[in-house]
Amino acid sequence: MARQNINDLLAFLVVARERSFTRAAAQLDVSQSALSHTIRGLEERLGLRLLTRTTRSVAPTEAGERLLRTVAPKLAEIDAELSALTELRDKPAGTIRITAAEHSATTIL
Repeated sequence: MARQNINDLLAFLVVARERSFTRAAAQLDVSQSALSHTIRGLEERLGLRLLTRTTRSVAPTEAGERLLRTVAPKLAEIDAELSALTELRDKPAGTIRITAAEHSATTIL
């Protein structure tokens, strides 16, 4: 359930920023219909209208603006930390053990 909520929040953020289901759907590589269902489901679970939709525009409601202001920076922070962690993947870490005879160890190492 938590994963679905995060995906739904990400979808909301893209729609709210783009102010368009068409552009947001293209960015997220989903259909407009699927994106609309996702947002509708999020709104139903929260019991709040997050977006005002007209035939020509989409705009966040007061609740949507509040969610956008609070959640967007936190998700950006998580994304930045995950990106930083991938840098550690390329750095060797840990203990190296070498098994060698005493003479080899003192002579070479």
